[in-house]
Amino acid sequence: MKKNTVFAFVLILGLIVSGCGSNTSSSTASNNSSDKSDQVKKVIVGTGNDFEQVAFLDKDGKLTGYDVEVIKEIDKRLTQYEFEFQTMDFSNILLSLETKKVDLAAHLFEKNPEREQKFVFNKEPYAYWRNKIIVASDNNDPITTLDDLKGKKVLIGPTSAQAQILENFNKENKDGIEIVYQQNDANDEVLQVSTGRVYATIGADFLLPIKDPQGKLKTVGDSLNEGNILYVFRKDDAESQKLADAVDATIKELKADGTLAKLSTEWLGQDFSK
Repeated sequence: MKKNTVFAFVLILGLIVSGCGSNTSSSTASNNSSDKSDQVKKVIVGTGNDFEQVAFLDKDGKLTGYDVEVIKEIDKRLTQYEFEFQTMDFSNILLSLETKKVDLAAHLFEKNPEREQKFVFNKEPYAYWRNKIIVASDNNDPITTLDDLKGKKVLIGPTSAQAQILENFNKENKDGIEIVYQQNDANDEVLQVSTGRVYATIGADFLLPIKDPQGKLKTVGDSLNEGNILYVFRKDDAESQKLADAVDATIKELKADGTLAKLSTEWLGQDFSK
């Protein structure tokens, strides 16, 4: 009788210990899983979906292009972050960044004084280009500088770096150029300029073949400036600055191993990463 009692007690004690051990392991695994989840921070990337070869929907409705594929490559290498795209009209991207609806703006942005008052840019450009005057291909007027556009209509996107060039010129030259701001399609320069509705536009040299494969327009004159293409982040935000620094380090890696040059050539026609 005594043996049976001792045996039963040992058996019950073993089950209790086993159960406690099982619960402890389960709890630890759960905590570890939670810790791992907490380590990965989601980053919402604001971009467009109608900028051909840069950020657009392909024939299958998939978002792709140079800006998109570079961000995807950065996402692969920054395991502490998970990047997710949110598309919108170009005019809403920086507003969404300012109101914390997105965490990073990616749409071939350049610095300008207005943007620098509100936002922070990363330091390592992921593309470079030259802004030039663009006119109809059959326009044979001698055009070399902005002075040659005085009194003429020039189409430009509102809040763009190119708009800043024209606005600064007009401040110094008593509104010498008639600026026409785009209202709808960001890619309608070809129609507007080739049909004579406006005289010219201003744009990056590498974008013209993408927007105008039929060669209805051409670049003329000297380079107005050289643009460094950067990502945009929220200002006075420690987490945003940490993200910008991580992105900078990764862009340097992409340049060093040739990945950025490959993506630029694939999507933009040549290597604009140097």
